[in-house]
Amino acid sequence: MSGADILNLAIGTVTGIGLSTVFVLLLFIGLCVLVGFAKTKKTAGGSARVVKSLDEVVTLKTMYYLPPTAPRGPADQLKAPELVEAAARRA
Repeated sequence: MSGADILNLAIGTVTGIGLSTVFVLLLFIGLCVLVGFAKTKKTAGGSARVVKSLDEVVTLKTMYYLPPTAPRGPADQLKAPELVEAAARRA
């Protein structure tokens, strides 16, 4: 084998590995885009999109999501209406 044959073999190997890598990467990105579109759904208000829960995807049952305007933040469980009423009855 001459030096030119070895060089052509090396260039062909690198080209083949590069093209197959690009093909697999494009296939992966396309799959991620398709799955990304399939796993979101609109909220009740219709303006925001949310990711479906894994339970909804597996069981195929519709889940009901809170609207984007729902109150958020920490909840003081000690001030729950049931506990406040029980404390008022005791006092």
